[in-house]
Amino acid sequence: MAVPDSTRRRATKRGIIRLLPVVPSILLLALFFLAPVAWSFGASFTDAALTGKAALHPQWVGVDNYARMLGDAVFPLAAWLTVVFVGASAILGQNLLGLAIAVLMGKAGGAMSSFVGTAVVAAWVLPEIVAAFAAYAYFSQDGTLNQVLGMFGLRGANWLYALPMATIILANIWRGTAFSMLVYRAALSEVPRDVSEAALMDGARGWQRLAYITLPIIRGSIATNLMLITLQTLAVFTLIWVMTAGGPSNASTTLPVLAYQEAFKLGDIGYGTAIASVLILIGLVFGAAYVRLLRGDKQ
Repeated sequence: MAVPDSTRRRATKRGIIRLLPVVPSILLLALFFLAPVAWSFGASFTDAALTGKAALHPQWVGVDNYARMLGDAVFPLAAWLTVVFVGASAILGQNLLGLAIAVLMGKAGGAMSSFVGTAVVAAWVLPEIVAAFAAYAYFSQDGTLNQVLGMFGLRGANWLYALPMATIILANIWRGTAFSMLVYRAALSEVPRDVSEAALMDGARGWQRLAYITLPIIRGSIATNLMLITLQTLAVFTLIWVMTAGGPSNASTTLPVLAYQEAFKLGDIGYGTAIASVLILIGLVFGAAYVRLLRGDKQ
């Protein structure tokens, strides 16, 4: 049965009216996000530079910048370190620690729960530059960690040089765990008490109730949290730059750090934006995977 033209026009009009409130958000998103991303992709196909002739009149070089990555010994190392950093500090560290703290806070009393929540959130609300300097002061050769070890007669190492990746991973876990904790606290509060109590009556232990009842119920929140903290951690720059600047000898150089070094320290904007574009594509892959997981969860 054909739909009358008047009905179709009314439906179209209603659809346009519903879209009007979000038009300003779409325009702002296009201006401050899509436009810079488009410029970055465009610049990655040129020899744009900070100084010299290429700064004023960049030339089109096609995929030369991307081909250069294949012969760059630092790029695969930076890509691997980015995977290690995201996997260890976000997917494992922040996610699991945030869940553990949220579960324990639910079992603790009100005063203890408030104290722990405040202590964890304190690191998250700090500006990233302040948190980075605090982590640097903690792990440096004359920092807090070595001072505490010295009180027990132990000799500490220069952790930022001896274990640079471990230090930035621990610092990022310390700063970012609060977000996962808050997500899981909200999710756990929505778990029906009667379901958990029924499992308790059936003899299920605490870890069994968590594994077979609680986690399946909050799996949508788990996927959402993983998506958000993964994308946030992929973009971490200030923390790493302040603590190690990618050193020593590129031992903690992730893709954001490498892109900055190439674009702004060495002045090669074209190659730097090519690295940034690869990072954006990696983020899109992670985002698409998590969105698909979320859609599968709702079906």
